[in-house]
Amino acid sequence: MRAYRVDTIPSAYKPLLCLYGYGLGFLMFVYFLVQRLTVRVRIDGLEHIDPETNYIFCQWHATVPLAFQWAMPRLPRVFTVRPHAWMQHPLWYMKSIHVLLRLIGVQKIVLGSTGHEGRQAADELVGFLRAGFSTWLLPDGPAGPPRVVKRGILHISAHSGVPIIPIQFEASRCIRIRSWDRKQWPSPFSTIRVRIMAPICVSENATERAEEELYAGLG
Repeated sequence: MRAYRVDTIPSAYKPLLCLYGYGLGFLMFVYFLVQRLTVRVRIDGLEHIDPETNYIFCQWHATVPLAFQWAMPRLPRVFTVRPHAWMQHPLWYMKSIHVLLRLIGVQKIVLGSTGHEGRQAADELVGFLRAGFSTWLLPDGPAGPPRVVKRGILHISAHSGVPIIPIQFEASRCIRIRSWDRKQWPSPFSTIRVRIMAPICVSENATERAEEELYAGLG
């Protein structure tokens, strides 16, 4: 099953995929929800968000677990003024993550990533952004190198006309697992600090400047 996508998996495997995806996705949701009761969240920079505007929110891949803690039980209200469409890795083992994202309030999942029809998915996402959706991207995902911005996010912003908002996450105490990005899992009773940075507008003839601003905003 290694090479199958969630949308092309053979019919014989679909019951197993549903059992795995919905079962594990719901368990992850419950896990993050329970742990959310033990952590505190501090947010700075909400003034950078205009509820009348849609955005491309982004963060480093390593801090995804911190963002999930912040999003429990649903995406924060300030981010759900506009509907969300997120681009996700399409291989079958990501089904549980797709389910988890649906549970926290993401309306549309666009299948594609670097090396897996990423350009077509990016173009589809641009269409959603032009229609008023917001999105959330990981500029160094899905497989690194860590903290290195891939130019896809700049392409998506420039072609959609939607500004990028970098978000920094930091936990007072966390566990770093042995993954390519040294992912950070918050410890119980820790404090998660969220810093929402100023929007970055990207034009096709000024991507280098926007890339510098994005590095500075992500920290």
